[in-house]
Amino acid sequence: MRIARFSIDGNVAFGAVEGDKPDELVLDIIKGIPFADFELSGTKVPLSKVRLLPPVLPNKVVAFGRNYAEHARELGNEVPDAPFAFFKPSTSVIGPGDDIQYPSFSEDVHHEAELAVVIGRLCREVPRERVKDVILGYTCANDITARDVQKREKQWARAKGFDTSCPLGPWVETGLDLETASDLTVQLTVNGQQRQLGRTSEMIHSIEDLIVNITEAMTLLPGDVILTGTPAGVGPLAVGDEVAVTIEGIGTLTNKVVKRG
Repeated sequence: MRIARFSIDGNVAFGAVEGDKPDELVLDIIKGIPFADFELSGTKVPLSKVRLLPPVLPNKVVAFGRNYAEHARELGNEVPDAPFAFFKPSTSVIGPGDDIQYPSFSEDVHHEAELAVVIGRLCREVPRERVKDVILGYTCANDITARDVQKREKQWARAKGFDTSCPLGPWVETGLDLETASDLTVQLTVNGQQRQLGRTSEMIHSIEDLIVNITEAMTLLPGDVILTGTPAGVGPLAVGDEVAVTIEGIGTLTNKVVKRG
């Protein structure tokens, strides 16, 4: 099931996305929230009539850096022996079609296409064999990074945590099992030109590794998001660019870069 979060006539709701052709997609409005038992209402709205929002509002976004060897090397970094985590605040999250605002304190903002894991239940110290039970589904992410600030400040809070630096969407795909999610094509285009192309099977540390690692330290809440790293091919964005992340079996997340004002 594809679960979207949307607004219509000033109201916010979740809905199940139905249909195959982009111009014929409809939302069956969900009774309740997707983190608990819910029913479909049978009330259907054309996707073209709503505004898609970030598919979840995470309490925290836990991101893992340098989880693809070629990406680590392209930036001159060593491949980490263990998962390397950082955070993006909830205020960095935007949805499909929302603008990425180019920060005034950077002159070198990069795209990073990533598979995002959406947590479905409260969990802590998750054993490897139970990882599949705490995942609601998967969505597309773009870990927007002020690369010059990252290099200059030697830490990543401002470089990766600024407002609008975490596009998520277009929806959460709940129908992928762990084995399938571990070998998906991840690609990114800028103005229609391919910049990144990789597979989640190229991850150094698996989805299971990442969730076991972070839940050893902290509790994850329903709606929290795990960013699993980016394949090689990251590069600069400019004001006016349209950037699109497409992940096999999930969909496409598209955003435009604008001047922060």
